[in-house]
Amino acid sequence: MSAPKFTTLGCRLNAYETEAMKELSAQAGLSDAVIVNTCAVTAEAVRKARQEIRRMRRENPDARLIVTGCAAQVDPESFASMEEVDAVIGNTEKMQAGTWAGLAEDFGTEPVQVDDIMSVTETAGHLIDGFGTRARAYVQVQNGCDHRCTFCIIPYGRGNSRSVPAGVVVDQIKRLVDRGYNEVVLTGVDLTSWGADLPSQPQLGDLVMRILRLVPDLPRLRISSIDSIEVDENLMMAIATETRLMPHLHLSLQHGDDLILKRMKRRHLRDDAIRFVHEARAVRPDMTFGADIIAGFPTETETHFENSLRLVRDCDLTWLHVFPYSRREGTPAARIPSQVNGTVIKDRAARLRAEGARQVERHLAAQIGKTHQVLMENEHMGRTEQFTEVRFVAPRPEGQIVEAAITGRAGGQLLA
Repeated sequence: MSAPKFTTLGCRLNAYETEAMKELSAQAGLSDAVIVNTCAVTAEAVRKARQEIRRMRRENPDARLIVTGCAAQVDPESFASMEEVDAVIGNTEKMQAGTWAGLAEDFGTEPVQVDDIMSVTETAGHLIDGFGTRARAYVQVQNGCDHRCTFCIIPYGRGNSRSVPAGVVVDQIKRLVDRGYNEVVLTGVDLTSWGADLPSQPQLGDLVMRILRLVPDLPRLRISSIDSIEVDENLMMAIATETRLMPHLHLSLQHGDDLILKRMKRRHLRDDAIRFVHEARAVRPDMTFGADIIAGFPTETETHFENSLRLVRDCDLTWLHVFPYSRREGTPAARIPSQVNGTVIKDRAARLRAEGARQVERHLAAQIGKTHQVLMENEHMGRTEQFTEVRFVAPRPEGQIVEAAITGRAGGQLLA
């Protein structure tokens, strides 16, 4: 009897939920099983999910193979029809102890367990303590999304937005600090929508301020990807006044041209993004920004694309996540007649990545001679407050925050 094997595709939240599934399956006594936690963000992600399922079946011919995650949620029947697959469970079901108990007791029943995700109203799922490295823990505070961007299938995999109450989040972070974690990252699908479904409708800034006030021993709090147009007054106050809130934000920008942003059904325009970045840097000069940007959205011309390139410089973005547009069936964007040629998309994505690499080099060069507080992820590598990697020649204790004088740079890292 062997413990289940897990493989995870996609986002940090998926990885978090895999850790929760490991706990739930162990508690249920499930054995001799392989679980593939899929992603549905692009057509390429779904293709990779199928590829991974086939690979895991070849490597584990006698195991029971379970498929879950966003791709399974969006199109369960197509995965159930794969000869390699024994069961398909949805994103809600995968976080329920009863699902795993049922799989452990009688694998032959209900091979497809996927309910309507849009009917789910409970708060975000299973809370676990300590996912991440020994240095950094991730805390899921929100799940789902109420917005309907034209390129995005994720709301149909995750459901509508729902939030974990602040008291539950604070209690979990207290436990993590007691266990020795020096940094906590708040994560979710649409983080800045946190609180809209809770009594009195608090906002993300309220949660951040509450955590910092009620967990005074937490050295570092970090926020994952946010929608800058939804940043509230208290979050801006925290950016300006709370040194324990790390000066790095990853922004869901997606494009730099107003017409394309409207066709994406985004809620901000180009100037909104630039204004937010400038306002944040005005109150926190050491702030760095990353961003998601899509290359080759339908109808994108060279002029539209150049506005995205300029946005990287106008916002002085340091860390880019570049996504070549991938036509995703089931989304409004997939029905737009003027799809961009795949070769053009690939070229534009490469140009964006090259611009991002230049921005990283500018940032690294500006750090030489400075001193940073670095959270060690292993004996020889840690990250600054701005999430920049620092390589150490002499070993440092993992999980500790150390002071480092920056002496150089190499291979996308700072040297100390």
